Amino acid sequence: MMKNEGRLQAAIDSGVFILKLSGDVRLTLSATLDSQAQRLADMPGLETVMVDLREATNVDSTALGFLAKVALAVRDRLEQPPTIVVDNPDVRRMLDVMGFGDYFTLVESPIQETSELADLPLVNADERVLQERILEAHRILMRMSEHNREEFQPLVKLLEEQHRQPSEP
Repeated sequence: MMKNEGRLQAAIDSGVFILKLSGDVRLTLSATLDSQAQRLADMPGLETVMVDLREATNVDSTALGFLAKVALAVRDRLEQPPTIVVDNPDVRRMLDVMGFGDYFTLVESPIQETSELADLPLVNADERVLQERILEAHRILMRMSEHNREEFQPLVKLLEEQHRQPSEP
């Protein structure tokens, strides 16, 4: 792994799911994040979801949209909202501005990893699927807060227009 390259790892132990994001987490990892959100929505015995961002140097808006999708996927299944552990003040500020505190419990205290984290296999997506994921992620972010709706409306409108145009042969 290059120093700043994004990395996703996960572990499940006794109903506790830990998702760890490290480095520069960008849209190229969105398909993998999306598959985890879908997996969590159907996971039997799930009691707690922890997202560890302590080693994340950056999380782009597309990846944030799929983190929000994780929270939405488990919202009606868990007694407590998912927890995000974040020490980087820039990443924390971004989460605060985007309204993540309404969907996650945000903490700085360290979590104890009881299981070995395993690298998640990268889910590849072609350009068209990637564009659809970017659009979906930003639509999710827009639903989180009025600030996000105002912030991302122009981008979503542009992406929707591009999505409607037929691909060139």
